[in-house]
Amino acid sequence: MKKILIAGAGKIGSTIAALLSSTPDYAVTLADASLTALAGIQATSGVRLQTLDVTDPIALRTALKGQFAVLSAAPFHLTAVIAEAAVIEKVHYLDLTEDVASTRRVRELAEAAGSALIPQCGLAPGFVSIVAADLCRRFDSLHSVRLRVGALPQYPSNALNYNLTWSTDGVINEYCEPCEAIVEGVLRQVPPLAEHEEFSLDGVTYEAFNTSGGLGTLCDTLAGRVTNLNYKTIRYPGHAAIMKALLNDLRLRDRRNVLKDILENALPTTLQDVVIVFVTVSGLREGRLMQETYAHKVYSQVVGGALLSAIQITTAAGICTVLDLLATGRLPTHGFIRQEDIALPDFLSNRFGMAYNAPAAERAAA
Repeated sequence: MKKILIAGAGKIGSTIAALLSSTPDYAVTLADASLTALAGIQATSGVRLQTLDVTDPIALRTALKGQFAVLSAAPFHLTAVIAEAAVIEKVHYLDLTEDVASTRRVRELAEAAGSALIPQCGLAPGFVSIVAADLCRRFDSLHSVRLRVGALPQYPSNALNYNLTWSTDGVINEYCEPCEAIVEGVLRQVPPLAEHEEFSLDGVTYEAFNTSGGLGTLCDTLAGRVTNLNYKTIRYPGHAAIMKALLNDLRLRDRRNVLKDILENALPTTLQDVVIVFVTVSGLREGRLMQETYAHKVYSQVVGGALLSAIQITTAAGICTVLDLLATGRLPTHGFIRQEDIALPDFLSNRFGMAYNAPAAERAAA
């Protein structure tokens, strides 16, 4: 049985703990600095709760001793702190961050690490990069790689056509930070909330626009091999225009705590959501210009007697799958591991990764 420390007892961290503790293979400790957060966790025999301030280096290193891996479900600004301690203690490190700067720091740390450092193990970045890499392998040369992902309410009921389904800090960060893309073969930074487009899937119209972090390490991986590569977040039409007004016209991008307070007090959370993954790759195969698309929806589902949101399921299943592959020898045990190094068939056949294959008919009809 491998000992696992999960840093962060929020919605995602607690879901990760529940999934891992449902197996006989992991002894799980769920840690958080907030007593309130820990008090809200349903007690189970398979999860040990621990009060831990990860900004205290001595306490963090003590908590990491003897662990097989640490999984960070903490806010993105704590990524580097946890990764640094993991390297010192020679503990495997996995996280869910979409923050570009944090991932660069993890990559630097991995150069001399005796353990595996695997950032961006969630949905986007994460699973979407695994899908894109799988499609890319089917082409002799690449022209365009387009990644589109969204976590949306099934029943939008406000002007933003949006409900909070995951970290508010994470949403604001990806709406504000510069975005990476490859344009006509050149790596560029493009502005967030820009390059707006609309498309239809299953008879529903969506919009998509640039957001930060969703490509993970794909720009580095595909540099010199693809003409155009970009990532956009999917929302219902009208969302981007309102967010631009809030962030740019009202200058709330410079007062993110104010924006967070507004969103968390105005937008209710929901467990009735849908995750959309839409990846399209075009290129040459045997001399012909071809295109292949992966399109899939994951809905909220009842897991272990509790209704979990689609974003909880997909994010937690992502990092649990990568941990499982690492623990069973399917991934290297030291250095920097990219999501696109993971084979899609291995992911989808994993006991946790199977959550991405659940048919629409199994979604919760609450």
